[in-house]
Amino acid sequence: MRFADYAKIYVTAGRGGDGSAHFRREKYVPKGGPDGGDGGKGGDVVLVGNEQLNTILDLRYRKYVKAGNGENGAKSKSSGASGEDEILEVPLGTVVFDAETKERLGEITDHEEKLVIAKGGKGGLGNWHFRSSTNQTPQHAQEGKPGEERTVELELKLIAEVGLVGFPNAGKSTLLSALSHAKPKIADYPFTTLEPNLGVVKFEDFRSFVMADIPGIIEEAHEGKGLGIQFLRHIERNNVLLFMVSVMTDIKYEYEALLNELKSYRKDLLDKPRILAVTKMDLKQGFELEEELHFDDEIPVIPISSATGHGVDELREKLWEYIQHGKEKEET
Repeated sequence: MRFADYAKIYVTAGRGGDGSAHFRREKYVPKGGPDGGDGGKGGDVVLVGNEQLNTILDLRYRKYVKAGNGENGAKSKSSGASGEDEILEVPLGTVVFDAETKERLGEITDHEEKLVIAKGGKGGLGNWHFRSSTNQTPQHAQEGKPGEERTVELELKLIAEVGLVGFPNAGKSTLLSALSHAKPKIADYPFTTLEPNLGVVKFEDFRSFVMADIPGIIEEAHEGKGLGIQFLRHIERNNVLLFMVSVMTDIKYEYEALLNELKSYRKDLLDKPRILAVTKMDLKQGFELEEELHFDDEIPVIPISSATGHGVDELREKLWEYIQHGKEKEET
C-alpha cells in the first residue's frame, strides 16, 4: 500500500431540516391547531480511528466530503429524520488542523475514537412550538441551520515507542526486519526506504514494543533536501530515538550531523532518550570497534550486525529499558 501522511479536504456538514408550519385538520375535531414537527439535525463529518490503517491516501482523492441533510418536519408533530453522518476512517496518529486558521482541531490516538470536524446544523422548530394564548394559529416555523463548512488538513504522525534515525544505507530497514516481522523493501542503493515502516518487536516473555523505520535523513534535510524532511514529524511521537551509523563511516561525524538535523527541525527532539547502534559490524574483523567511542551526551553505544545477530539481543533489551524509564518519568 502506498504511504501517505498528508491530505487536505473540504468538508461540509449537513443542513438541518426545516420545521413544519402545519395545522391539524381532522373530521369531527372542531378546533384544529398547530401540529408542525421539527426538522431533523444535519449529519456531522466524523473522523474515526482504525488501528488497521497506516495511510490517509484515500482521503487525498476525496477533495470534497459532505454529510447528509436533515429531513423537514411533518404533521402530527412528527420530527424529520436526522441527516446521515459522513464517517472517515483514519489511522491512529492522525492530527487535524483548520487549513485557514491553523487551529488544531484534535487528533486520533485510539481505535474507534471519534472526532467531529464539522457539526451538522440544527433542525428548525415546527409551528406547534410557537402557539400561545395570544397566537393560537402561528403561521411560521423555523428554517434549518446550515452545517459547518471548512477546509481541513490531516497529518499522520506514526505512533511508535522507538524511532530509527540514520542516513540512507545505515541498516535501519535490515534491523527492523531482524527484530520484527516487518518486511520493508531493502536494496543496496540510497533512499531504499521511501516511506515509514512499522514493526512490532516481541520478546519471548510476551513483552513488546513498536519500532518505526523513518526514511533516511541527509544533511540539510531540515531545509527540504532529500526525503527525510517529509518524515521528521514522525519522530515527534517516539519515546526513544535509536541512532544508527555504519561502522564503515566516520561514526562521530555522522552521529553529530544527525543530531544537528534534528535540532534544526525541532530543538526539543534532543530531549528524548537516545541510543547509538553502530551497524554492519560483520564487516569488521572480530566484530570489534577500532576505538572506544565517547560522546558529550554519554549515550550508550552498542555495536551490532543485523545480518549475523551480533549485539541485537543486547540492543533490544537496552531499548526496552529506555522505554520503561521514559514511561516512569512521564508518570512522575
